[in-house]
Amino acid sequence: MQNFSLLDLSPIPEGKTAADALAATVDLARAAERSGYHRYWLAEHHNMPGIASAATAVVIGHVAAATRTMRIGAGGIMLPNHAPLVVAEQFGTLATLYPGRIDLGLGRAPGTDMATARALRRHMAPEDSFPQDVQELIGYFDDASDTPQVRAIPGTGTHVPVWILGSSLYGAQLAAYLGLPYAFASHFAPAMLEQALAVYRSTFRPSAHLDKPHVMMAAGVCAADTDAEAAFLRSSQLLAFARLRTGRPGKLPRPIHEVEAEIPAPVMQQVQQSLSCSATGSPATVKKQLGLLIDTFQPDELMVTGMIHDHAARVRSFEIAADVLADLRRAPAAA
Repeated sequence: MQNFSLLDLSPIPEGKTAADALAATVDLARAAERSGYHRYWLAEHHNMPGIASAATAVVIGHVAAATRTMRIGAGGIMLPNHAPLVVAEQFGTLATLYPGRIDLGLGRAPGTDMATARALRRHMAPEDSFPQDVQELIGYFDDASDTPQVRAIPGTGTHVPVWILGSSLYGAQLAAYLGLPYAFASHFAPAMLEQALAVYRSTFRPSAHLDKPHVMMAAGVCAADTDAEAAFLRSSQLLAFARLRTGRPGKLPRPIHEVEAEIPAPVMQQVQQSLSCSATGSPATVKKQLGLLIDTFQPDELMVTGMIHDHAARVRSFEIAADVLADLRRAPAAA
């Protein structure tokens, strides 16, 4: 593992507002930079009462302005929701303002329900143009050509690094074909992680962007001083995910004891399976669990994420995770 990074959805806790969530994101980003995180990514979700990062490029600019050295990016932009030129102009502007610090991860899913997707896109095309849109977008970041063409200004010549995101074989195949880095969403959809990484690594074609495969996997983390405290804090995310799965999305719930009593057993089974690529507990427990994931899947980078209702506890969780991951990076065999 070369680097460790952080994915933030700007969660809106019960009792708080979107303004509170965005202020917490800036505070967390500053803490992440102090703790040694390499990247800080934000994700595009729409019509979600508990997520404040819908205008992802805007939030990225806000976080980049509040930090100094850490890479800031999208994990990701759901490209079917946008014209490639608009995304190129947004991220070309970000890269111009914060040179050498901006990443662009691209996803193929809508990141929302179909009614909201229609509101975003207005006219939904029946065909899948994602591969063509990715290549068009990358082209806008290339150096200027002598041939008259549409250009992204700012954008041309910025060479913003583009990642393909995915939770299935589709993204793995596309990333390998285009010679791009690949990030797998194992923090909420781990089922095909092993197969997707094998496909990506075995079929990768070197490109002008990358000479060998580069994999980032994501894992949930909820760390605290004790296993019991971490389990209590994690109940908020379990509740939120269960409510989302049963069609009742809302703000991030307050943590509770005996969370199993609040979630029907079949739903809890689905939630635990979806969130199984994770580490929860004391520093020693989290080190053991993250070490096992790193040893098993051998990612080039690990990105951690986690939803905790109390902001101070969330910052502390990521500080613990950073200490653990720094140790694992220095001495992976000791895990």
